[in-house]
Amino acid sequence: MTVSAAAASSSPATENDAHSATQNDATQNGSTENHATGAHATDAHATAAGRGLGFVGEFVRYLRSERSRSEHTIRAYASDVTHLGRHLVARSGGNASEKPGARAESSGGEGVDDALATATLADLRSWLSGQSQEGAARATIARRAAAARTFYRWAARTGRVAADPSLRLVAPRRGGRLPTVLRQAEATKLLDIAAVAADDEDPIHIRNRAILELLYASGIRVGELVAIDIDDLDLGTDVVRVTGKGAKQRVVPFGIPARRAMESWLSARPRVATPQTGAALFLGRRGKRVDPRQVREVVHALLAHLPDAPDLGPHGLRHSAATHLLEGGADLRVVQELLGHASLATTQLYTHVSVDRLRRSYEQAHPRA
Repeated sequence: MTVSAAAASSSPATENDAHSATQNDATQNGSTENHATGAHATDAHATAAGRGLGFVGEFVRYLRSERSRSEHTIRAYASDVTHLGRHLVARSGGNASEKPGARAESSGGEGVDDALATATLADLRSWLSGQSQEGAARATIARRAAAARTFYRWAARTGRVAADPSLRLVAPRRGGRLPTVLRQAEATKLLDIAAVAADDEDPIHIRNRAILELLYASGIRVGELVAIDIDDLDLGTDVVRVTGKGAKQRVVPFGIPARRAMESWLSARPRVATPQTGAALFLGRRGKRVDPRQVREVVHALLAHLPDAPDLGPHGLRHSAATHLLEGGADLRVVQELLGHASLATTQLYTHVSVDRLRRSYEQAHPRA
């Protein structure tokens, strides 16, 4: 899929994009979803190549090379398994901090490795129970249980542990909190604000408008958005190819307003591109590929002009797009495909959002509600 070659032309520019750190969206996998490339290694090869890394380091290698997990997921799982290892060492009377390599990094250390290799189901349940008593969120406990199950499936399959102790490990169900979304009128106002800001012909403001239009029109994840290259965009058919979780690609349509915003950005892009820019679609002022942090800052800054609207990040626009599609009558499985959900149950969450809003409107309007 190609667009005008003029979009790839370059000219030097200066960078003044903010570099202050921001927190990840509460519902999102926040960092850039950079997927490992190259041939998949076999378990035996990964084991040999990973000697000296420790269990956690070898597990990270497996997640990156064979499972194609996002860097955000890899960091979270590595931290979770390291946390488990430290708990096991402490439970056995040792001190993880005194064990060489027992850090929340790629190396597990012999003390942590030994503890992980001899863990029982009771140990894992103790680990999750302790977190619950300390007030950890149900979503955090559920994710850590998933990390432990993934780790032990891999460890048992590759002979690092004699048996998988996590087979009967049950985590608490995630809370039923519904995602916060914009109302359709609020989404329209937000995009109008972005369009007005772009009228000053600043290429970054033009880019910001294109980013918001594409996020809301397509419902793609922020990690998918920042990874888009020019050749992934097809303005002839109004579709964009994105790479989602597990390195799975899908083609997502967008509408006429998003296409017009993209055309404006492609005309402005050469003003910030440099000879080193490459194929990245969305750029910062220095001509480098934009990152998720910058996109979150853009969304938060523009939403600040809507005082009554919830303060959302890019994932909030994804939630909003899905909810508005269902409110408009879209089929649930179509929305599942557009969003790239592996399970229909994940997409069904948005039906609850729509029903919840319908219930509130009914209670406000009906005399016998």
